[in-house]
Amino acid sequence: MARMNLGDLVWTREPAAWKVSEDAVEVTTRPRTDLWQRTYYHFRNDNAPVLQARTEERYFSFTVRTNFSQSHHRFDQCGIVVYLDSESWIKASVEYENERFQHLGSVVTNGGWSDWATTEIPADERQMWYRLSRRGDDFRVECSRDGRVFSQMRVCHLAAATGAVNFGVYACSPEDSSFTARFDQFDFGPCAWTAHDGQQPDEG
Repeated sequence: MARMNLGDLVWTREPAAWKVSEDAVEVTTRPRTDLWQRTYYHFRNDNAPVLQARTEERYFSFTVRTNFSQSHHRFDQCGIVVYLDSESWIKASVEYENERFQHLGSVVTNGGWSDWATTEIPADERQMWYRLSRRGDDFRVECSRDGRVFSQMRVCHLAAATGAVNFGVYACSPEDSSFTARFDQFDFGPCAWTAHDGQQPDEG
């Protein structure tokens, strides 16, 4: 893996305030910002700040550490993202719920419909590493408490990821709140997700 040049990252939407240094990014969220499309809640939110790089690489891994020690209100969140457009994206984050627990989860949106895979973690966990790996138009999202041992969160398909993709970080506050998230230890390099060695692909 190689450290990323954070100067190459581009905002899709800017947050309330931000700071990009040589090795870290700080993002202060605006209230009522989120990414979600339709499913269950029947609303569409597409206004979260997203800071991304663009690559033609079809096989890569991206790793970053997130610090959300300032999150304090329901649904405050920060994490990684692959944002192609309003109807095609992936995000993974820890989302604050209350003083007892948070949601560690991921959302995949294909064709304008979102899902949400989640598990509860203690509210006192205040940082998380993520590793996003791409193999063609398929992706794997992993998380880690220590940046060394990663656990798989999900394997998914992003139908619109047929060429270059955008990937990076995001933070948002869907309700009436704001907090500052910090991202560091950005790494980008060869795909850490090895080819499947079990059942062979179907022919045709």
